[in-house]
Amino acid sequence: MAKSRLLPQGLYTPLPVPTQPWVDVSIDFILGLLKTQRNKDSIFVAVDRFSKMAHFIPRSKTNDATHIAELHFKEVMRLYGILRYIVFDRDTKFLSHFWVTLWKKVGTKLRYSTNYHPQTDGQTEVTNRTLGTLLRALINLQSTAWDLLLPHVEFAFNKAPNRTTGVSPFKIVYGLDPLGPLDLIPKPMDQKPSADAEQRVAEIQRLHERVRVRIAKSNLSYSTQANKHRRQRVVQPSDLVWIHIRK
Repeated sequence: MAKSRLLPQGLYTPLPVPTQPWVDVSIDFILGLLKTQRNKDSIFVAVDRFSKMAHFIPRSKTNDATHIAELHFKEVMRLYGILRYIVFDRDTKFLSHFWVTLWKKVGTKLRYSTNYHPQTDGQTEVTNRTLGTLLRALINLQSTAWDLLLPHVEFAFNKAPNRTTGVSPFKIVYGLDPLGPLDLIPKPMDQKPSADAEQRVAEIQRLHERVRVRIAKSNLSYSTQANKHRRQRVVQPSDLVWIHIRK
């Protein structure tokens, strides 16, 4: 009798699938970490929604939107240029007049997740959990040096094949995986990449198309599974709704 029998309202609707790497990015901050010897206590996380490539940058906690914008330009925009879309939560540093005006002038569209509903930005939430698992596997008693391990964690994350795309983020963005210790073993001549530029471009285009199709199929599979326990509910203007915020 005490259990709730209310079904989740609304169907699962994933965000549109991007068409190429680093045009649609989600960003977030991981806070509350132990302060390192270099005064770092948080991690800036930027994830490409197409390739699933992520960058983990150690930072000191700040709510200044100007510093956040400088951090984004320094760590993301200098590598990939202007973004079309940015997804993030409704943190105060992302809602400031400076932040909104800056991206409006640049031409980037901002997408905010729903209050107290982190599933809206599921991409970053999954990446944050994976980052936590990797850090716990690497950190020993020297827990105040976790910022020195982030480059190793980022390399391992971006080199591993992603479950949704089937290939590593490195291969989607750059067309090939970076060399690791096992890759230094000499390979047969027929496995060397082709030097034909036109063929190389065609290979990358076919790879991006396969990735886009796989992401669309993955979203459809998630939607079908999630909607088994949901019901569609359309709320019209002037309808009365009851918003329950646990906090």
